[in-house]
Amino acid sequence: MGSLDGDAATSPSFSSTGSSGDGGGGGGRVGIYACFAHGGSNSLECYEPGANTWRRVGALPGVPDGHVLKGFAVVALGDFVYVIGGRLCRRECDGGGEYRDTDVGVRGDVVRYDARRGEWGRCAPLLVPRFDFACAPCGGRICVAGGQRSLSGARGTAAAEVFDADKGGWSRLPDMSTRRYKCVGVTWHGRFHVVGGFAESTSSSSPAAAADDEAAAAAPGRATALLLLLPQSSALERSSAEVFDCARGVWEIIPGMWQLDVPPNQIVAVAGRLLSSGDCLNSWKGHVEVYDGELNIWSIMDHSAMPDMPLLAALPPSAQRRYHTMAVVGNQLYFLDGYQVAAGGEGDGGFRTVSLVHSFDTSANPGLMPPWRSFQPTMDQDGVEDGSKELFSQCCSVQL
Repeated sequence: MGSLDGDAATSPSFSSTGSSGDGGGGGGRVGIYACFAHGGSNSLECYEPGANTWRRVGALPGVPDGHVLKGFAVVALGDFVYVIGGRLCRRECDGGGEYRDTDVGVRGDVVRYDARRGEWGRCAPLLVPRFDFACAPCGGRICVAGGQRSLSGARGTAAAEVFDADKGGWSRLPDMSTRRYKCVGVTWHGRFHVVGGFAESTSSSSPAAAADDEAAAAAPGRATALLLLLPQSSALERSSAEVFDCARGVWEIIPGMWQLDVPPNQIVAVAGRLLSSGDCLNSWKGHVEVYDGELNIWSIMDHSAMPDMPLLAALPPSAQRRYHTMAVVGNQLYFLDGYQVAAGGEGDGGFRTVSLVHSFDTSANPGLMPPWRSFQPTMDQDGVEDGSKELFSQCCSVQL
């Protein structure tokens, strides 16, 4: 196998302003932000396509030493990257280098990073602390819906709320008609879509389904007992989506919008189309899928199957993908992947993370230019990666 260092691709073609020379940027410097866990701490990192470089921004504020945050949302609004909610876990390392996580609590904390000034700040907390929820910017605000609000049992919430950065606070939205968690949020045609997830109708006649979420969260023992009475999440509800019309202030349900029984991993909107690359069990299926709103079906996008890339071929056969997430920059999809490989040689017991970036031009004419490109980013001085690097949220892009 050839060395990855020797096969590193050149940086993406960007102009002196930092925008993509092939229509991917639109002007200004672009940063793609994601939160990782390195051992016993979380940190925010930034990939800059113009420089093909990863850099470490810093630790997440408010996460105690020896703890990690999971199930939170990372979303961009203007020049800011917001880190919202999540499940706090205490992390301990055993003698063999493996980590064991113990749930501590559900958080409503909200912090934001000013990408222009390089400063952290605190925001008003969520009205309903939650994790594994749907979140997306919509109309200059941030919408949140669903998720779990208790550590005692797998039960979602129908509660939704919206953050107004100008007013600096959260406001309650009408509840959805379904309780959902592990759902995905995306804004499409100006409406907030909450897609898939593990769901159950709030109209069930079950006593547990009629019980108030706050009472269940405040009494974990009672909540656990009530969960035994809950009807099982149906395939019909798991494959549906709920859409919030901000202009009318109402929810609508779209049956069958997500056709799998498994929740989606990530859905993004590009040039008026919804795109997905996998689900929560298989985050990368080897191609991009596009949604047809008129037919209410997903299909494989033309020319989206990733070809054999030299950088992927250079990975050792034992390499394992540790993370996969995608971000939108103009018409480009950027896929940020991390692979665990042996640090020195096979069988020495040590590991390191190799980061690769793949870009897919959704507007490319394959006859004129290949839609796929791959890069091996360089790391900043503090960006040494090891085998413990984990991704606990999706990423977002900021354009300055």
